[in-house]
Amino acid sequence: MRCFCITDDPDVLTGMRLAGIEGLHASTKKDVDAAVSRVCADSGIAILIITEGCYALSRERLDELKLSAGRPLVNVIADSRGSVRARDYITRLINEAIGIKI
Repeated sequence: MRCFCITDDPDVLTGMRLAGIEGLHASTKKDVDAAVSRVCADSGIAILIITEGCYALSRERLDELKLSAGRPLVNVIADSRGSVRARDYITRLINEAIGIKI
């Protein structure tokens, strides 16, 4: 099983390729949707790595893919500029999920 990366950041794409992970550069919603369709059609790809910028372009489709399909596993990563999530993202997530303040 292989990994595949969809990114809007050329630095991330270069790094993934150096690590042996195939990928595509996608800067528009149309590009992201086409790349996701390609990944879903390829039964050899088990993990889809997508940067936050591309995820934001096609959030509805990717959320649906996360919840409905067993393959590919969708993993959202930060790009070379850093994460757009809040600093206390994990703490808030735990608090919302189980009600414990850390």
